[in-house]
Amino acid sequence: MEPRGYRMVVSTLQDYVTTSALTERQLYAWLEQKRYDTSALDEGRNDIAANVTLDRDSASGLRGAYTRWRMRETPSPQVGTWQSTLTIRRDHRDTEDRTWLQVDIEHMPLSPDRPPTRANTPGIARLLLDSIDARDGLAEVKAKPTFIEPEDVQEVIEELCDEQRRLPVVVATVPYGADADSYAETTVETACKYLPGLAILYVLSPEAQPAFNRALEFHPVFGGGIRTYLPGIDPAWKPDAQRHPVMSRRTLEADVHRAAKTLALLPQRLALRQQLPGALASLPIQRTRPRQQAHGSDLDKLTVENKTLNALLDEAEQIEATRTQEISGLNADLDKADRAADELRGENEELYEQFQDVQRRVRFLQEQLRNAGEFGAANAEPPAPDIVYPETFSDLLDRLGELPHLSFTGKQRITRDLDSQSVDNWLHVAWDALLALNHFAKASADGTAGGDFLSWCKSEKSHAYPFPAAKVAMRESDTVARKDKLSRERMLPVPTSVDPAGEVFMQAHLRIGSGNTIAPRLHFYDDGPGTGLVYVGYLGPHLRNTLT
Repeated sequence: MEPRGYRMVVSTLQDYVTTSALTERQLYAWLEQKRYDTSALDEGRNDIAANVTLDRDSASGLRGAYTRWRMRETPSPQVGTWQSTLTIRRDHRDTEDRTWLQVDIEHMPLSPDRPPTRANTPGIARLLLDSIDARDGLAEVKAKPTFIEPEDVQEVIEELCDEQRRLPVVVATVPYGADADSYAETTVETACKYLPGLAILYVLSPEAQPAFNRALEFHPVFGGGIRTYLPGIDPAWKPDAQRHPVMSRRTLEADVHRAAKTLALLPQRLALRQQLPGALASLPIQRTRPRQQAHGSDLDKLTVENKTLNALLDEAEQIEATRTQEISGLNADLDKADRAADELRGENEELYEQFQDVQRRVRFLQEQLRNAGEFGAANAEPPAPDIVYPETFSDLLDRLGELPHLSFTGKQRITRDLDSQSVDNWLHVAWDALLALNHFAKASADGTAGGDFLSWCKSEKSHAYPFPAAKVAMRESDTVARKDKLSRERMLPVPTSVDPAGEVFMQAHLRIGSGNTIAPRLHFYDDGPGTGLVYVGYLGPHLRNTLT
């Protein structure tokens, strides 16, 4: 489920009273920018403009204090309602003596059939970050990216490894030869325009880049790319690098505004899914009460109160419908995650069996060499692999000419877009898959393949360019094959010499990546006996299935 709402959760070491005063000042400034009436705000419901209400509640006691504002804007029934909530919270049980701030923005359509509009970073979030010493663990949270200089590298590494960190750290780099200040003020700030409050933002200066990448040997970033470092990073573990996506310079500069939206997706999803700190999670649900009418007859007062209560009931129904949609989306995501976990479990078991088989073969051959007196050969280090992997998916497309037995008929734009969400492993797996398919295609054309690609991967014939059989699926599920909407997506282009319709049902596919909302797939069609080629009709995000 694509994230729709916006949520900022930060803390400050400033005391509650100071934080409240600063926050209220910025709130008033934000409301006045919108030309709303702030002359007489009080507890309960405040009408600050036509179809705009501001609810305020607060409390203090032995467990701390909080103040919360909730604004509901309904420009028209067609637009629906934009709900903005700002909370300040101090919990006396917090051993770190922090004051918490939370900002939530969400769209609530009046019709349950209409999807909510995605919320971008609100002005109030930027105002707060500019006026309050906001922090996330060891790191400062600012509205604009700041430079990492050589003397800052060690401190930033500590922030990255901080176990208390909740927000992603987004590190942008400067291309070789570019003016760092100018590039940061234009390209980087534009790319990060949706990230204030969702991430800690840095620009890695060219002078600091060598030391930074030495410290993060398996998680480097360079060449004008931008890397998003999620919480829980393990710099010493190479497989962990797959969790922290890189956006290439080519993707960034091709369309920086589109790149900005893509860059915000992961931090926005993390902000909405992450569990709130205990101090904020323990707050009571905000229940608005109508304010007492000071003037008018008893009948007038009851009429106004009844109107207000009906409005509150309508709001409650709208909020309930929105939460129901959210739960439905989360259940769908959970089903997809369960399915992906099952796939990964099966892949891991099969790969482990293959690994053990290879280990047994190696030990057997070494023993044979030793028995033959070839002790040097038995203990020799294998040569380095001679495969030069592409640097990006765009580079991969440019190098398809190296694979003469393959024909790529898919949409190159979809494949290039993988660069904005890719991790290192995807690119290597995709290239290994294409090398294996090219080797298989030649055998298929010669009539020596002895079966389909799955059989090939399980046989001795594939050893020159191996590909895990666990990642190969030669057919889709029956449900996908039967449902026209799903099977239609897998009708992919081929030359009319292969099929007069110019397309075939490419259900055979390879799992390039898993455990990610993108989960890329490669769909192909073997026409070796006919045109002598294997056609790759798609390389991109997982096509829709019964769970998407």
